[in-house]
Amino acid sequence: MKSYSVFAQYYDELTENVEYSRRAEYLLELMRRLGHQPGLTLDLACGTGSLTLELYRRGVDIYGVDGSVEMLSEARMKCAEAGADILFLCQKMQSLDLYGTVKTAVCTLDSLNHLKNREELQQVLSKVSFFMDPGGYFLFDMNTLYKHQVLLGNETYVYEVEDVYCVWQNRCHTDGRVDIQLDFFQPQGSLYNRSTERFTERAYPVEEVLAMLRNAGFEEVQVFDELTFNPPRKDSQRLVFAAKKQGRNESV
Repeated sequence: MKSYSVFAQYYDELTENVEYSRRAEYLLELMRRLGHQPGLTLDLACGTGSLTLELYRRGVDIYGVDGSVEMLSEARMKCAEAGADILFLCQKMQSLDLYGTVKTAVCTLDSLNHLKNREELQQVLSKVSFFMDPGGYFLFDMNTLYKHQVLLGNETYVYEVEDVYCVWQNRCHTDGRVDIQLDFFQPQGSLYNRSTERFTERAYPVEEVLAMLRNAGFEEVQVFDELTFNPPRKDSQRLVFAAKKQGRNESV
């Protein structure tokens, strides 16, 4: 997965509609419904740390991991300004190497869709499982094939905020891959400075993701339509997976 470098400085401004507070509340309510206490929690692919900070504010013992130095720089500054003492580690998901195990891991906003193939996705799921306590939960979301093929497709979107003008161009492939190019135009006097970020997202049938989770040692997997506790729909854009690590956790 290509690290966000250029995108990092604009990410928060362009994702103000993400509602991190609502997502944190949703994840905590999902854990309550699962009968699960979060314990030590990993925010995998934490980006600029917005969700990490929201969960921290709600009493979760959490730290973040991301492969982008630039994104983590934004996360550290944000948390420092908030007076939040949160550990952030710079690691790619594929080479995750933690100091010990966690009871919960979260990975949101289609981060797993950025992995370049099924082998890498299986590798990451297995890494998370390896560093998770028995009975722990991995809560993550993924974009659906419907979103990639119908909504992202070969469309172009334009975003204009105070500090930057962004052109988002997609190219969809028949296998569910979407090549994305983001062009940022930042005003500098009477001119604009242009910078570009390119990456690819991949979507998979739910059955394939479930099979990979089983191969990684997860069981009792539940799947929900995004930010609800309803089953997936044919037109769901993003799905939430709640996967339990095999075994029984004796800790309270």
